[in-house]
Amino acid sequence: MSVIYGINATAEAVRAHPERIERISVERGQRNPRVGEIIIEARKNHIRISFEERAWLDRKADGERHQGILCHIAEADMLDADEILAGAKSPGLLAILDGIEDPHNLGAIIRSAEASGLDGVFIPKNRSAGLSPSAVKASAGAVAHAKLAKIGNTAQFIESLKKKDYWIVGLEALADKPIWEADLTMPTAFVLGGEGIGIHRLVKEKCDFLVSLPMHGQVSSFNVSVAAGIAFYEALRQRATIAT
Repeated sequence: MSVIYGINATAEAVRAHPERIERISVERGQRNPRVGEIIIEARKNHIRISFEERAWLDRKADGERHQGILCHIAEADMLDADEILAGAKSPGLLAILDGIEDPHNLGAIIRSAEASGLDGVFIPKNRSAGLSPSAVKASAGAVAHAKLAKIGNTAQFIESLKKKDYWIVGLEALADKPIWEADLTMPTAFVLGGEGIGIHRLVKEKCDFLVSLPMHGQVSSFNVSVAAGIAFYEALRQRATIAT
């Protein structure tokens, strides 16, 4: 994680890379109107704001002039979605995250995706955890290697994938079809819903079919990051069987 400071640098980070920002720290009692504008924009992007004493900011900025504001930003790069799709192996294997808000789950999913050789992981710009230091740490270094991209409207992105002959497979705890009954040897994009609410209705309607991971214990579903790893590996298993 990097710490940048100053009004101009922080404003630019919020404008250009809101998904990479862990939090913004502001001096208590700060009245600069430009800092106020940054706070408003940061909240629109669901960036956490903390208010600290000036001495704390002085230490974090190593005595440099910080103008009463610091930005804690993750050192991770996002790719262009089209760039990822153009480089995908055949048959492609992708993941679309629909509302994953826990950074630890995000990091764990990215780790499973990278370990499973997924061609890309697509993260919505809104209603999603960003690549915060917590997410980066949970990925155990996978963020540096995984192919990640931000997308705007998830439903529209799914439609664009269908035009590229991808099948859209939603993981849904109550789905009638177990995952092993689905053909995952074709170009596949898994959709993983957020903690608690699952896949949003409009996104679910765009899925070609839904699959479940049948449970045999007392709990109703796997944690989303665990479910992701199981789904990715099932796709690999099926594809390995066909290859042999």
